[in-house]
Amino acid sequence: MSTQTHTQTETHTHDTTTARRRGTTVLLAAVIAAAAFALSACAGTPSAPSAPAGSPSTAASAASAPANDLDLVDHTPGLVVPGAVHVAAGADMQQARAVVHTSQVLYTFWNTGDTSYLDQAVTSDFRDNTLPPGRPQGPTGPRVASAGFRAAVPDLTCEVPELYLTNDSFTAHLVFRGHFTGTYNGIQGHGQTIDFNAFDIQHVGAGTRINEDWHLEDNLTFLQQAGLVTVASAK
Repeated sequence: MSTQTHTQTETHTHDTTTARRRGTTVLLAAVIAAAAFALSACAGTPSAPSAPAGSPSTAASAASAPANDLDLVDHTPGLVVPGAVHVAAGADMQQARAVVHTSQVLYTFWNTGDTSYLDQAVTSDFRDNTLPPGRPQGPTGPRVASAGFRAAVPDLTCEVPELYLTNDSFTAHLVFRGHFTGTYNGIQGHGQTIDFNAFDIQHVGAGTRINEDWHLEDNLTFLQQAGLVTVASAK
């Protein structure tokens, strides 16, 4: 989650707003393209002709695939549970279950602020490929981002409505909610409701921890909801 420094309650010019929107549009297009790829993978290839009921191939398929993709979820108390999990056809279910668990651990960090979950979720050489200005590279980056945002929104929660798996990577739709009761860039909140979306692409790699990611947050919506920025209307 990006907590870049923005101007306080000043009105931005039309040119500045237009430039920001263009930049956001370009990055959003990249995320949508990646999500579309994941969706395409989850759609799978045309099925082979069905084997007769009770045949060995039918029994093997039933044994290797869960009844539904939510069977891959770790229901250990305290872990964030995704609303839906989509897995590419023919995926290695053991690998998929490990990737889902890693995603749950990562988003439990964002849901609670407990850095022990982050330590379990990312490698020591983790790289943020969409690093915002001023944020440290590596595992320190998410720590700084979480702490800074929770200073503004102490009751921050993170939900995962959709999770898409493609081999050793996953794409997630996230929803962050809470109330601006803390401070942001020296500005005191007054309990404003915060509710915005984010999108992640996370690469787990050879192990069970994430070694790189790409992410996009709707920071403009957060800033507007918190009353920290006013966007000039297009003329």
